[in-house]
Amino acid sequence: MSEQQNIDNVIQSIQTIVGADYVLTDEADRVFYSMDIWTRGKTAAAVVRPDNAEQLSKVVAAITSAGYAVIARGGGMSYTKGYTPEEENTFMIDTQRMDKILEINREDMYVTVEAGCSWKSLYETLKGSGVRTPYWGPLSGIKASVAGSISQNSIFWGSGKHGSAVDSVVSVDVVIADGTIISTGSAAQKNGTPFFRHFGPDLTGLFTCDNGALGIKSTVTLRLIPELSAHRYAAFDFEDHNGLLAAMNEISRSGLASECFGFDPTLTEMRAQRDTLVNDVKAFTGVLKNSGSVLGAIKDGAKIAMAGRRFMKDLRWPMYIVIEERVEAAAEDALQQVLAIGKKHGGNNVENSIPKIIRANPFGPVNNMVGPGGERWVPVHGLVPLSQAVTITEEVQKIFDKHSATIEQYSITTGFLYNNVSTNCIAVEPLFFWPDAADEIQKDSVEKAFYQKVHKFDENLEARNAVGAIRQEVSDMMSDKGCVHLQVGKSYNYSGGLKGEAFSLVESIKKAVDPKGRINPGVLGL
Repeated sequence: MSEQQNIDNVIQSIQTIVGADYVLTDEADRVFYSMDIWTRGKTAAAVVRPDNAEQLSKVVAAITSAGYAVIARGGGMSYTKGYTPEEENTFMIDTQRMDKILEINREDMYVTVEAGCSWKSLYETLKGSGVRTPYWGPLSGIKASVAGSISQNSIFWGSGKHGSAVDSVVSVDVVIADGTIISTGSAAQKNGTPFFRHFGPDLTGLFTCDNGALGIKSTVTLRLIPELSAHRYAAFDFEDHNGLLAAMNEISRSGLASECFGFDPTLTEMRAQRDTLVNDVKAFTGVLKNSGSVLGAIKDGAKIAMAGRRFMKDLRWPMYIVIEERVEAAAEDALQQVLAIGKKHGGNNVENSIPKIIRANPFGPVNNMVGPGGERWVPVHGLVPLSQAVTITEEVQKIFDKHSATIEQYSITTGFLYNNVSTNCIAVEPLFFWPDAADEIQKDSVEKAFYQKVHKFDENLEARNAVGAIRQEVSDMMSDKGCVHLQVGKSYNYSGGLKGEAFSLVESIKKAVDPKGRINPGVLGL
């Protein structure tokens, strides 16, 4: 029997499980699902769209028993080859049909969702209910799935106080290579429910940040906390990265902000170019809806309307803060502390429209994955101790300076984004923009009206390869300096960067749950 006949037999088998309409074999679909924001993998043999955990279990067993690799894809918003196929004839699992919110348990304070549920869907369901998850999504949450974020890890909403996505996870149900479904946390106990993460060794932690190397998640349970209705906002501008990072670090150590993020001058300028009056009006409407009173809405609206677009003009190294507390007095106290910290480190207090607008519209369109002039975009990042933020920034800048001729030759633009993560960590994220053709994933993800207006570049592989080389040098430097990473995928140095004993243990776990290496082969260096 030929290889193609074997594949056809597997496809027929999984069609009986999920229905023929939910097994995609058209080449365009297979190509699309095999790429991430940065690169294309080998084209998948088929894309399977299960509807529930039982179907997922049967599909995985059917594929792996036939000897083929299987990879799960969530919202597709990553850029580290975390789900791009490395082998020919790989089967992709698209989890987006598994999007249900299965249980909101306000008595025991947890929520269980299916793997493909988006952060935006979860946010909108819980909004106004009196409860929310501690971490509640990345900026790409309109598309990013909960399970995808748990597999790759992510930061932003709530990260300033509550850490990354995996810090809010209580339990997961995960399908391992033979189709067995494993529950973790207190749900692993006979007749247990997913109310507590730790019961013996932390099996929940084992299946987080694994990039889907150890299994494919079917459900995720997250903690709930009381909804925080008292909000304050602040914004500062600093002369250089030293003042910005000193202020961000002190705010992080103090645990004052739900979100604290900063830009360099280049990214600030690009943001000003990107935002249109139409988008400002949409965001302005969101601010009005988000205000706690009619008077508050009028005041907010008047300030933003009078500021116009001046709140982004002539900024150098801006820092933006969102404060959330249960009562107004606590929020005001936190704000006053933040204002004092900003002033202490040389920051000028500026219009706080940016954090207000972003918080009022937390899951907007993902137009940022294309530059304001239609440029291609890709980031690289490192999570660093607070004490190392300045050092890593300056090391990255040295690499940029070293390659200044190449950067100029290919019209590459570089910038920096910073995010606080809990009380002990900051994310340093260099970004690259360059003239190059958009791929299908960018065209599909950004707003159609936005894409129609931006410039369309021809494919520019020389520039793309130049970006790739500089980006890899930055990644290698970060690894040498002891940085860690979200969405490790195949881009960051995990296997080579870990101490040998630690990686040997990871390999042993991989062999236990996936002895033939059929679940996402190659990711994490496994």
